[in-house]
Amino acid sequence: MEQRHLLDSLPLASSGTQQDPSKCPTAEQVLPQFLQLFASKGAQQAGSKAQAGMVRDLLAILEAVDCHWLFGDCPPKATPTVLSNLVAALIQYGALPQQEAGGGELSSDHPAFSAAAEQAADASQVFRSLLAKVTVARNAKNLGAAAVDSVLHQVAGPVYVFAVTHTAKKPWSRPRTRSRAQELLEDLLQASGCQSVPEFLRGARGGEEGWFAEVMQCLKPELTKETWQRNPATKHVFSWTLQQVTRPWLSLHLEKVLPLPLLLSDDYRVENKILGVQCLHHIVCNVPAAELCQFNRAQVLYHAIFNHLYSKEAKLVQVVLLCLLDLLAVLEKAPQWLSHKPPSATPSEEVLRLVLTQMEVEHRLSLRRVYAQNLTAFVERLGIQIARHLKKLQPVIVGYLEIADGPEEAARLATLETLKQTIQHAWPRMSCHLDVLLKALLKLMWDVATDRSQTPDSVRASLLQGATECLLLLDRCSHGQVKTLLQGVYRCCQDEHMKDYLRKVQEEPTRSLSYAELKRDDVSS
Repeated sequence: MEQRHLLDSLPLASSGTQQDPSKCPTAEQVLPQFLQLFASKGAQQAGSKAQAGMVRDLLAILEAVDCHWLFGDCPPKATPTVLSNLVAALIQYGALPQQEAGGGELSSDHPAFSAAAEQAADASQVFRSLLAKVTVARNAKNLGAAAVDSVLHQVAGPVYVFAVTHTAKKPWSRPRTRSRAQELLEDLLQASGCQSVPEFLRGARGGEEGWFAEVMQCLKPELTKETWQRNPATKHVFSWTLQQVTRPWLSLHLEKVLPLPLLLSDDYRVENKILGVQCLHHIVCNVPAAELCQFNRAQVLYHAIFNHLYSKEAKLVQVVLLCLLDLLAVLEKAPQWLSHKPPSATPSEEVLRLVLTQMEVEHRLSLRRVYAQNLTAFVERLGIQIARHLKKLQPVIVGYLEIADGPEEAARLATLETLKQTIQHAWPRMSCHLDVLLKALLKLMWDVATDRSQTPDSVRASLLQGATECLLLLDRCSHGQVKTLLQGVYRCCQDEHMKDYLRKVQEEPTRSLSYAELKRDDVSS
C-alpha cells in the first residue's frame, strides 16, 4: 500500500489514453515526470527547498519499489537514457558553485558550500537506493547481469565523479556529506562487482576493461584550459583518480591524462603547481619509458618541470626534485643519450649544476633542508661523473656543514651523507680537497661537541658519527694523510667527547682501498 500511495501521489501527465486505475504508475511514467517537475520554473523559483522536497519524495519511491519496477519488462522498465538524465539532474542539484577562472578559491565557511553539501548528501542517498536496485537486479535470476549492464554503463562514471568529489576532506565538504559519499562509493563498487577503487578503474578481471575511460569522459568537459579552474573539485577528483591507476594500465590512457597535469604545473598558484608535478611524477613512474619518449613527451615533461627549480617554495622544490630523479632515468635511457660520444652535459648534470647554484646562495632553512636531503640521490646517480662537479660541490658542502638548522639538523646530516657518497665515488680526486674538507669536518665536530643548545643527544651523536665516517673515508683515499694531520689536533683537544671520535680515526688501521672496496666497506663498524 505504501508503494502504491507514493506512486499515485505523483501528478502524472496525461498521455491521451485511458489509464487502468487498477495499475500503479510505471517507471517510464514516473521518472520522466519527476525530471519535468524538478526542472520546471516553478520548482526553481521556489528555491532549493522545493527541489529538496522532491528529492526526498523520489528517495521514498525508490526505497518502496523493487528492482523489477525499474528494470523488469513488465511493467515497462525505465530506460538507461531516463536513468542517465535522472542522475545528471541530481548531480547538478548537488553541484558545487562555479568559480571565475583565475579567481581565488572560496573558503570553507562560504554559504554556497554549506548549501551544496546538504544537497549532495541528499542526492547521495538517492544514488545509493538506485545502486541497491542495480545490485539486486544483477543477482536476480529472471533479470540477470545483462539487464543492468547498460544502465550501469550510463551512470557509473558520473556517480563515481560525484562520490569522489564529496569524499575528500575539502572546503566544500562536511562530515555528513563525506560519510554518505563514502558509502555511495562503496555501493558503486559492489554494484559493479569490484573490491576496490583501483579494480573498478582498471577492470576486475584480466582482459576486462575498467571504468577509467568512462570517468575520464565524464571529466573531459571540465579538464580543458578554459574550464578546469571553474569547478574547485575537478583537479582533486582527477588527481586522486589518477593515483589509483598504475602500471601497466595507465599507459593505455596516456593521451587523456597528460594535458591537465601540465596545465596545473603551469598555474601561478603554488598549490596547483605542486598538484600538477605530483600527477606528472605518478605518470613518469607508471608509464613505460619507451612510451614516454615517443613524440618527445619526456623532453616536454623535463622542460616543464625543470623551470620550477627556480622557485623559492620549499614544498614545490621537494616534489620537483623527486619527480626529476625518476624522469632523468627515463631521459638518459633514450637513444640520443646512449651514443658512444655523449653530450657535454647530460640532463642529470644540468639539474645538478642548477641545484648547486641555488644551494650556494640559499639562506632559507626550509629550502636548505630540501636541497640537502635530495642532493645525495643526484651524487649517487652521477657516480664517478660527480668528479666533474667537485669545484661547485665542495663550497656547497662546506657552507652547509657550517650552519646549524634546528634541533633535528636535517640539512647537516644529509650533507654528511652527500660527502660520504662523494668520497666513495670520486675518491681519486679527494686528496685535492683534503685540507678544506678536513677543516670543515673538524669545525663541525667541535661545534657539535661544545653545543649547549636544545639539540637532542641522539642528533649530536649522529652528526659526530657521520663526520667520523667521512674522516675515515678521507684517510683511506689519501693514504693515511688524515691521521698525520690529526695528531696535533688530538693532543691539543680538551673536549673528551670529541677526542673519543678522533681516537676512532687514529686507531683505524691505515690502508688504501679501491673504489669497489670503498663502496663495499662499512666504515660505521
